[in-house]
Amino acid sequence: MQNLENMPPVPLTIEGAAVLHQMMRVRWAAWRALPVEDRAAILNEAASTLATIEKQSSAAFGLLGHKGDLMLVHFRPGFDQLGEIQTCLAHLRLWDFLEQTSSYLSVIELGLYESTGKAYSDLAEKGIAPHSPDWNAQIEQTLERQRQAMHPRLFPEVPPAKYLCFYPMDRRRGEDKNWYQLPLSERQRQMAEHGAVGRRYGGTVKQIITGSIGFDDWEWGVDLFADDPLVFKKLIYEMRFDHVSAVYALFGSFFVGRRLDVEGFRKLLTV
Repeated sequence: MQNLENMPPVPLTIEGAAVLHQMMRVRWAAWRALPVEDRAAILNEAASTLATIEKQSSAAFGLLGHKGDLMLVHFRPGFDQLGEIQTCLAHLRLWDFLEQTSSYLSVIELGLYESTGKAYSDLAEKGIAPHSPDWNAQIEQTLERQRQAMHPRLFPEVPPAKYLCFYPMDRRRGEDKNWYQLPLSERQRQMAEHGAVGRRYGGTVKQIITGSIGFDDWEWGVDLFADDPLVFKKLIYEMRFDHVSAVYALFGSFFVGRRLDVEGFRKLLTV
């Protein structure tokens, strides 16, 4: 029988839609300098494109604060489709009057700490060596069951809520505190506590976690969708007090925006 302490430390994950956030600032001086007729034609073209891509699970948000004027969020089946939408937008005449201030690339990720512990324990009891062909086959069966059960969460539409809060985050990897050196069972316990806080807000906020290790500068992205932006403060503040956040969490910049339909998008750019 294999010793559980010798099992792989990496929790299983399943991945879904590819996600791209694009933050940008309007070049207002250049935009205002255009003749009215040119602005109208350019805006009509951009508004028509927005109406089309909204049906493919994209959304526009008017950013609050100095980090930009506009944020576009795209959920697509894969990176090929993200590349296509990025190219499509870059070909718009409006793009000449937008300056990207930031972007974020990731994939929707569901961590399977509970399933990992059970799967690893079952395999250890059977004496199956980690990463052997039999091990890999049974792990893939576990993952496939989870993919089928969680498909709606892996490939969602952009939620229709009025406000979005997006931020990237890491787990601490310093000399004193290092999340990745904790035993799997302890990480599982802390994540269960962390998740319990989020579930209490399930009726007022929709949370989508994306993984970005190997894709962008941080390890995860977090999207919070709600009709009342105060819930972002309350949820994130409460989570600050659970152990995993208080000890191991590092946060990047926060971006908060209001959902823009096509008319709202036109209003933002009408001067």
